[in-house]
Amino acid sequence: MKRIFVLPLLVAGLFFNAQSIGNSPYAAFGIGDIKYDNTTDVNAMGGISTAYIWDFNNNFNFSNPAANKNLELTSLKVEGANENNFFKSNYDNMSVTKHSSYLSNISIAFPLSPKVKFGLGYQPYSSKKYSILSKETFTDGTVKANLFSGEGMISTVQAAVSYQISPEFGLGFRTNFYFGNVYDINELTYSNAELINGYETKNKTKSFNFTVGTAYQKKLAADRKLTLGGTLTFGNTGKLETQYTNSTYFYTTGQTKNNVSIVDSKFSENKDLIPLGFSLGAGYGKDAKWFVGTQVDYNKSQIDFITDPFANQASYKISAGGWYLPNYNNFRNYFSRVTYRYGAYYEKGNLSYMGTNVNKFAITGGLSLPFENKSASRMSGIDLGVELGQRGTLENNMIRQNFVNLKVGLHFADKWFNKRLYD
Repeated sequence: MKRIFVLPLLVAGLFFNAQSIGNSPYAAFGIGDIKYDNTTDVNAMGGISTAYIWDFNNNFNFSNPAANKNLELTSLKVEGANENNFFKSNYDNMSVTKHSSYLSNISIAFPLSPKVKFGLGYQPYSSKKYSILSKETFTDGTVKANLFSGEGMISTVQAAVSYQISPEFGLGFRTNFYFGNVYDINELTYSNAELINGYETKNKTKSFNFTVGTAYQKKLAADRKLTLGGTLTFGNTGKLETQYTNSTYFYTTGQTKNNVSIVDSKFSENKDLIPLGFSLGAGYGKDAKWFVGTQVDYNKSQIDFITDPFANQASYKISAGGWYLPNYNNFRNYFSRVTYRYGAYYEKGNLSYMGTNVNKFAITGGLSLPFENKSASRMSGIDLGVELGQRGTLENNMIRQNFVNLKVGLHFADKWFNKRLYD
């Protein structure tokens, strides 16, 4: 799929028609803004998950399905995100603010046996919603108008299984099913023309890929532990169906197209929607007290949706973070039983413009607040997270995006599916 944008035009349209864009203007490229991430607690630690095994028995790690040896309870999570974006460009010194909220995660996980754990979850993978109107007036009074718009979402459903080979070493396998529709349309017209020329691209996907993971945790002296992990995502199956249509038409009341004449139409299929990727992580901590870890993620470039001066390229992300729990058995002081999370990351993005990368960095933090004074082995509660960062740059009249993202999640854990025995 090939699409050509002139960034200053996009910037101008962004600010002239600011209220109609639902997320970053960079969503205009490819399949949209990638929304897929980890759960609220993991996101609050900078996204470290590959070498993250929660010390207690009430949490399931979907990112690395091998890292779940401690899960003994049924774990249910429902989470949401609120994004607050602040855009700025040197193009006429413009700035604007955007807000959006969405359901970010639903998951359930439970043990099938002491060695086998299973989880099922849903997350949005990517989304786009933008409408960019640009106008130009010529010397003879003719007005040229370009409207760039797009909308849609791709979601993912995951099923993961974890198997503990030994007390120290585990393996995991996850299937990822992607489904949804996204579309983009570029409409061009002139004030002295009767018709609009529209170039529309519709994408529909139903695709699978797979993630394998390994996790190793070594107990050391003084309740210390060393954790290593790795994941590999591979094997795209299914397809992305793309319909290109170049047509002319005019609108009547209710935005209904009339007198549609197809100039050109093409259909294509592609399997490589989601890029191949891998992750490596390492962590060190003390049982039920603290943990710190680091992680490197790498993804190949996506389908080539764009042409010069833009480029689609491989991306990587470097993360670091951890958690601290003062005293989980102190029932007299509630805040001693709160888990405090912290982290940061830097991401080299997959999009560049005239050789300038659209990169991203952020610092993160969060809390896990237990509902009541139960033992740590049955801690249900509320997870809170915040992410403050920046994406993009002001170079080459590009757009700098500062953001403050908030996350909240409800986490319930209990022995719901276990058979109770009575004397």
